[in-house]
Amino acid sequence: MTRVPLMTKESQPEGDDPNLRPAAMNQMIGQREVIERLRIAIDAAKQRGETLGHVLFDGPPGLGKTTFAHCIPNELNVAIDFLSGPTLKAPKDLVPNLTNLQAKQVLFIDEIHRIPKAVEEYLYTAMEDFRIDLILGEGLNARTHNFKLKPFTLIGATTRAGMLSGPLRDRFQIREHLDFYSLAELTQLVQRNASKLNVQIADEAAEFIALRSRGTPRIANNRLRWVRDYAQSRADGKISLAVAEAALKMAGIDRLGMDRQDLRYLETVVRVCGGGPVGIESIAATMNTSSDTLEDEVEPFLLRSELILRTPRGRVATAKAFEHLNIEWPRDHQGRLFE
Repeated sequence: MTRVPLMTKESQPEGDDPNLRPAAMNQMIGQREVIERLRIAIDAAKQRGETLGHVLFDGPPGLGKTTFAHCIPNELNVAIDFLSGPTLKAPKDLVPNLTNLQAKQVLFIDEIHRIPKAVEEYLYTAMEDFRIDLILGEGLNARTHNFKLKPFTLIGATTRAGMLSGPLRDRFQIREHLDFYSLAELTQLVQRNASKLNVQIADEAAEFIALRSRGTPRIANNRLRWVRDYAQSRADGKISLAVAEAALKMAGIDRLGMDRQDLRYLETVVRVCGGGPVGIESIAATMNTSSDTLEDEVEPFLLRSELILRTPRGRVATAKAFEHLNIEWPRDHQGRLFE
């Protein structure tokens, strides 16, 4: 368990900020509709003097689920405890965290879809009635004791909302899906975080980095840090368009934001397999990579970018993929997609 104290404006570090994470929602860029809905719920709960309803965030990695979990307690002026779903193997792992919570405190469970069924069911009464059942003693002397919890807010984050059971999902009063960021939002984020890192960046360089960040703030921050390092090592420390281009070229990032592994996948399907259809196991064996890695890390972006299709017969490269690799689109390929 990690207990994080409130970070006030006075306690926020100045200058080079290695975290780059906003401490309040008014500092966040993007997800404006989500922020507005949360503000209404937070303001109403504060006016009534009640605990904020349980909140569930879902969406792809790197879009701000954990950032919201940091900001909400600051808006409520309460502390937060952090837990990770995979570490909760049994209900006994959760009991100390629940019993030590203060009134109106926030408990954040990351990757909540990975908690076992027994732990999930243990959360039902904790979330709904703010109580848990403790078994004291063993054998014939065992007895059940109802332990009353102080009202708290559970914030869950998941990249796979479909893996949550219906009863658990229904106990979250507030459910928000986080979507990818626009180019303008990412450009603004790169400019702001460059300022936090004490590095000068040209507007066109910020847009160049944002364009290659897949609509994801976490990726944009990682690209920015790399370009910052490159500028300090190979240039005068300032990020111009030319410096950003050279840095991302060295890192193997192309104009769509694909890295070397993405391009290897695409070239395997297009060059080796003739555009498909081809099974994921065949692609993984050719690349000497696990199929799970390809399905979880590579394919989501390629599918979203309309570069590949998943068909009943296997993966198929689209015309856009052939065009990106400067390879002529086979005339009979369209007819072979769904034979």
